[in-house]
Amino acid sequence: MTSLPENPPSLINEDARDTAVQRLREAYAEGHISHEEMDEGLDQVLTAKTQSELVSALASLPEEDAGTTSTIAAAGGQIKRRGTWRVPRMLKVESAFARVHLDLSHAVFEHPVVDIELQLGTGKAKITVPRDATVDVEGLHTGWKDTRYKPQRSSRPGGPRIRISGSMGFGRLKIRHARR
Repeated sequence: MTSLPENPPSLINEDARDTAVQRLREAYAEGHISHEEMDEGLDQVLTAKTQSELVSALASLPEEDAGTTSTIAAAGGQIKRRGTWRVPRMLKVESAFARVHLDLSHAVFEHPVVDIELQLGTGKAKITVPRDATVDVEGLHTGWKDTRYKPQRSSRPGGPRIRISGSMGFGRLKIRHARR
C-alpha cells in the first residue's frame, strides 16, 4: 500500500498562474527578458503544478521594486487580505484598534523570504501561511498574550520563508498553515 506524503506541495490555482503570466509579460514589455526567455518562462508557468515550481519559473526575472515596502494601515475596523495577491518583499501592517487577517495561502510569492512587520495596538491578528512555508516569529514582541503558532512537523523545501517582526500591544497573533 502506498502512503501519501505527509505534507504534499501546495498546488497553485489559476489566479496565481494568471498573475505569473502577467508578470512575465510585463518583464518582456519592459525589455528585461528576450522573446525566447518569455516563451520558456510561459512554458514553465503554464505547466507548473506547485507553488515552488511557479516561484522557480519567475526566479530569473528582475525583482519588482525590491527596495520598496508596502504598508497596510487602518486606525480601526478590519484589515483583510485574501485570495490571490502579490506578497511584497516587505509588508508593514499598522493599526491601533483593527482586527487583522492576512491569508497568504493563495498569494503569489515572488521572493523566497518575505518580512512582515506588525505594529498593532489592540485587536486580534490572524495569519494563514502556505502549507510549505517556514515561519520565524523571533522578531515579534508581544505585550499581553503569547503568539499562537504550531510549526509544521516537517516542511517541504521550496516554500517561502516568512519572518514576522514588530510589536503587538493587547492582542493575540494566531498563525496557522493552510490545510491544502
